[in-house]
Amino acid sequence: MIVDAGESAKNLKRPGMERILKLVQAGELDKVIVAKLDRLTRSVRDLADLLEIFQRKGVSLVSVAESLDTGSAAGRLVLNIMVSVSQWEREAIGERTRDALDLKRSRLEFLGNAPYGFRLAIDQKHIEEDRKEQSVLNRIRTLRLDGMSLRAIAAELNQRRLTTRRGSHWRMEYVARLLKAV
Repeated sequence: MIVDAGESAKNLKRPGMERILKLVQAGELDKVIVAKLDRLTRSVRDLADLLEIFQRKGVSLVSVAESLDTGSAAGRLVLNIMVSVSQWEREAIGERTRDALDLKRSRLEFLGNAPYGFRLAIDQKHIEEDRKEQSVLNRIRTLRLDGMSLRAIAAELNQRRLTTRRGSHWRMEYVARLLKAV
């Protein structure tokens, strides 16, 4: 039994799948049995590639949950239809997620952590400026315009006993990230 625990079926680049393909290529399998088709792949292209490889090597694909066996033309047809629907579903979920996040951004509603210099507003949907963090951001910008290196800016902030949002010391990478975001 080969298990790809915690791996997404969005592509074939996963350890368990690579092992199965090696066994198929070596002629050591005549059947690949999966518990559920969407755990094998959700890509029509990947399924077509797998079925072609399997067919060349005389290997049939059996999906227990869907009661499918690619040993017959009817089984291959039903399998192709199911994977097409699965791929559509994955793409539709991605589109809905993207659209929902775009709508929230257009309303200045944020999910997750507010960027440095801002905090979540009382309504828990919007962000507002954080005066203390804005002051630090302004200091960083000024020091950079004065020609200071990222490392020197971090040292200056640490010397002034200013800390990051998490309370840690400043590092040049964090200063660089903030300057890039601004």
